[in-house]
Amino acid sequence: MAIMALLPIITAPDPRLKRKSKPVAKVDGRVRKLMADMLETMYDSNGIGLSAPQVGILERVVVVDCAREGEKPQPIKLANPEIVWESDETVVCSEGCLSLPEQYADVERPAAVRLRYLDEQNEIRELDAKGLLATCIQHEIDHLDGVLFVDHISALKRGIILRKLSKTKRLKSPVPA
Repeated sequence: MAIMALLPIITAPDPRLKRKSKPVAKVDGRVRKLMADMLETMYDSNGIGLSAPQVGILERVVVVDCAREGEKPQPIKLANPEIVWESDETVVCSEGCLSLPEQYADVERPAAVRLRYLDEQNEIRELDAKGLLATCIQHEIDHLDGVLFVDHISALKRGIILRKLSKTKRLKSPVPA
């Protein structure tokens, strides 16, 4: 069993979160380790999804697990995920993000999606997702394209959230001597 590592999560407003990620050539040992480390980091942070850009790696890799508390974990590891179909029906969910700690906003997204991706064995798979899983996957794929959930809300609300995060970051950073 490989040793897993917790990765540092980047928080907004960090310019790396706004950059587009590159596809992985194939899912090999390095990518599998990244997926395992990301899953460990996500669980440690009580998240339900994490994308590679959030840990400073600009590659199209995502992990999600929408199992409820008390349920057996249901991790899904995705490389190069792409949405190939989305429902006309939409839903509004309150979204948060490990890269925007303690900030939440209502975001409207398609209620269901079909996804094509490479799995852990480098096999092409498709997945139909609805409900929380569909929302989570869309949120994480947005990260791969440099889009944050706050980019889906009004400029006014987005500005308030980003100013709060900037202030929190300033208060946490050490003061130069």
